[in-house]
Amino acid sequence: QMTSVERVVEYTELKSEAPWETQNRPPADWPSRGLVTFSRVNLSYSEDGPPVLRDISATFQAHEKVGIVGRTGAGKSSLVSALFRLAEPQGEIHIDGVLTSEIGLHDLRQRMSIIPQDPVLFTDTVRKNLDPFGQHADEELWRALEELKSVVEELPGKLETVLAESGSNFSVGQRQLVCLARAILRKNRILIIDEATANVDPRTDELIQRTIRDKFRECTVLTIAHRLNTIIDSDRILVLDSGTIRELDRPFTLLQNKDGALYKMVQQLGAAEVAALLESARQVRWQRSCGWMDGMLVLYLLLGVYY
Repeated sequence: QMTSVERVVEYTELKSEAPWETQNRPPADWPSRGLVTFSRVNLSYSEDGPPVLRDISATFQAHEKVGIVGRTGAGKSSLVSALFRLAEPQGEIHIDGVLTSEIGLHDLRQRMSIIPQDPVLFTDTVRKNLDPFGQHADEELWRALEELKSVVEELPGKLETVLAESGSNFSVGQRQLVCLARAILRKNRILIIDEATANVDPRTDELIQRTIRDKFRECTVLTIAHRLNTIIDSDRILVLDSGTIRELDRPFTLLQNKDGALYKMVQQLGAAEVAALLESARQVRWQRSCGWMDGMLVLYLLLGVYY
């Protein structure tokens, strides 16, 4: 009983979060692009605790796909905590030019989507889990559920079926697909994927990756990766170590640096997987270079200088 009292006292002494809403409201369409900038960001989970992020400075361009890797404790999830202000960071984080520390937590958090490693479902209907505020028509819900449609159609009440506690009547992979459908409906310009496919089978992993590539082409996507093959086709890869940025560059470029952190991580895998990752990175580089050349050709045609 004394332990319970001690816990209650401990909770009353916890520091409150920042205001849920402030007078400094961002524009209604914010963020419209998805440009994210970290400037000398440091983070500790308590005033006297050790820093888990140290002097983080990086810019993630609008629509860019960035893979985030690092060993356990490197600071990957802490980067997400700083972005959502689950703990208040020092330094500055801007999203489309708006300083996130100056707006309310509600405005900040509702304008970004996250698919966590442990999918969160509530003991309520499938509909409420997808669209808790009733903002979308049935047609939109079914479109978002495209990869899970056959499963939901077999449920006795379809969208009105009440899920068991924590969604236990769905597999882990199916729960992740529900979270993915929820993010599709939100249509936010920034998506965070926190090792979402670490506990799913390879088939579901590929299904999720394919859906993200298709549905979030115009979004900024930051993916914390457990499997390197899931982020090798990213525009860039960020390597964290002990809360600091070790590397941030294109996958193929990083894999050419034999003294680099990503190269050393990859070398710990089997020879076949190393070769597959290198080939995937090479193909991505080639595809993007072809896309760039096609874009330049169109530009020349538009300018009337193509002969």
